[in-house]
Amino acid sequence: MTEQIGLAGSRRGFLKLALGAAAVAGTGVWAGGGAAAAAGLTRVPPGHIGIQLYTVRSLMTVDAQGTLDALGAMGYSTVGVSGLYGHSPHEFRAMLDRAGLRAVLTHVGLDTIRGDWQQELEDARVLGVRYVVVPWLPDSLHNPAGYRQLAAEFTEAGKAARGAGLKFLYHNHGFDFRAVDGQVLYDILLDETDPRFVNFELDLYWIVDGGKDPLDYFDRYPGRFPVFHVKDRAQDGSFEDVGYGTLDFAEIFRGQRDSGVLEYVIEHDQPAQPLVSAERSYRYLRTMRF
Repeated sequence: MTEQIGLAGSRRGFLKLALGAAAVAGTGVWAGGGAAAAAGLTRVPPGHIGIQLYTVRSLMTVDAQGTLDALGAMGYSTVGVSGLYGHSPHEFRAMLDRAGLRAVLTHVGLDTIRGDWQQELEDARVLGVRYVVVPWLPDSLHNPAGYRQLAAEFTEAGKAARGAGLKFLYHNHGFDFRAVDGQVLYDILLDETDPRFVNFELDLYWIVDGGKDPLDYFDRYPGRFPVFHVKDRAQDGSFEDVGYGTLDFAEIFRGQRDSGVLEYVIEHDQPAQPLVSAERSYRYLRTMRF
């Protein structure tokens, strides 16, 4: 199915069309949840399964409310905000409320913490999020000195966030796990920030793609990863729907107590059919046991 919201003619038509295709695509998902539950295994808390709205960005630009409605109807409880698509924080919060969704985090640019940070924190409070997250770093900072500078900046931003009743996180990519001059860049941030003020949204695709083991980080830095970006990796290294790639999520999630994870936020950076991808990933995470 080609997801073209405009062809539906109305939000109701779009929702029916999109959910129908997603339901068909989701029929092949793993179905061992009942037996696993009977065996005494645990599951991801349903109220903490979310999706980063970057996954459905092509649809959000056309019909934000219809897209949020579709995600809520699938069963998602939470979202990670990736921009407001021309809406004010109050308007966006109202759309989330209407869809029955709760925003748990918002991504903001590094320039934001260097600018009117207090206004950004106020906007985050309106959205109702718990976490404010910097998700990207410029190439010029990909060195030990740059990461030490960031550790200091993140600490100050985290102190202000804590004063506003929020928490500050950094979201990793593959470049964070490079060793430069004998130092793993990501480790500099972990070692040189205070967990009272700075913690981490761990993107599981990118840490594996960067050649590192999430469980090793949970052991060395317990409690510092309150949010997982649950993203899968295909055999060829490309992005894949959660549960259809190569990552062993059951093994990773078994480290949940050490990690400190509270929120599981699905993401696919380049889905061919965003709602189909969202449905497949949700079904897997909702039914898996570990």
